[in-house]
Amino acid sequence: AAADTGAAGDQITMKWAMWDKDIMPYYTPIIEAYEAKNPGVKVELVDLGGSDYQTVLATQLTGSGSDFDIATIKDVPGYTTLVNKGVLEPLDSYIEKDGIDLSGYKGLTDQVKVDDKLYELPFRSDFWVMFYNKDVFDKAGVAYPTNDMTFEQYDALARQLTNTEPGQEVFGAHYHTWRSAVQLFGILDGKNGILDGKYEFLKPYYEMILSQQEDGVCQDYATLKTSNLHYTGAFSQGNVAMMNMGTWFISTLIEKINAGEYTDCTNWGIVKYPHADGVEPGSTLATITALSIPTSAPHKDQAWDFIKFVCGEEGAEILAKTGTIPAIMTDDIAGMVSATAGFPSDENSKDALQTANLYLEMPVNAHSSEVEVVLNEAHDNIMTGNMTIDEGIADMNEKVSAILGQ
Repeated sequence: AAADTGAAGDQITMKWAMWDKDIMPYYTPIIEAYEAKNPGVKVELVDLGGSDYQTVLATQLTGSGSDFDIATIKDVPGYTTLVNKGVLEPLDSYIEKDGIDLSGYKGLTDQVKVDDKLYELPFRSDFWVMFYNKDVFDKAGVAYPTNDMTFEQYDALARQLTNTEPGQEVFGAHYHTWRSAVQLFGILDGKNGILDGKYEFLKPYYEMILSQQEDGVCQDYATLKTSNLHYTGAFSQGNVAMMNMGTWFISTLIEKINAGEYTDCTNWGIVKYPHADGVEPGSTLATITALSIPTSAPHKDQAWDFIKFVCGEEGAEILAKTGTIPAIMTDDIAGMVSATAGFPSDENSKDALQTANLYLEMPVNAHSSEVEVVLNEAHDNIMTGNMTIDEGIADMNEKVSAILGQ
């Protein structure tokens, strides 16, 4: 790294492109820990704003004068765009040289390869779990959900907790209006992908949820759409037994309960996602936040050293202590997340942080945003009864195949 220092003596300053500097609790402790280990290095945060972060970053990196050493990547479409523009450095030679074990990322790094090259390393990973309200279970005298439920068991449990008596309604399950909340159950057995262009595999999951909707087990999709009820609002009303949602909801729940805003869901827990027969528990969906090195970076070797720190176990521990879910999750790190004040104290909630296989909600593909539009529309049509399940699937098959075949 000595060659990087140039004329400025021993001091290197690296610029890190990111967003929400003042909201995210982990930037400062990460930089302090890294600078303490590397006295000759300063890391400077450059906040590009959250709202159109990926667009601003792309503009910066394609401009001639960009001097970012580290770029935070917010989402998969944004990543794909930058890779296609040729402004990110492949990390494979660095990974190979330092013998980095990618298995800690639970399959995620394979899903963001482009032409067999990896241009980012995840440092945060939110994944979907099942939130549940212990009070609802206690009141019904029903045992809590476990970390090893098949979809059949989950469906039966949701039905057992349902009460359709007017004025005393309890919903055994709740699905937010995103397509991910239903469709992505279908990819967790590892046999099908959301970009396959053939969607028959979604049928049993739509059948389960439409049947729940019909029987009052979950709230009606069309009503949720028109009333614009957010999932946080639904869960906080205290009449939802179980809800599938991302781990990002954990910190919100803790915060709102502490502030006294949520009073009807203060006794909550999480368990792993339900799974298809024969599939390992802890197979679930993930979104990632990752780090890349721009091709124009002035200090590439030092930038890699920093990325290795943040995306590895040392960085993961710092994130975990702030209650953030890191991409690497060992037993120790899961212990730190679950030790955050306000996290449920039961063993199952802690174990739910351990995942087996992670599947990206939308994998890398040049056409992902066009496919997303089709899948969202078909989901809407099926859930509102505008189309039968078969019609919706035929619609997806036809339109997605056309997009992918372009």
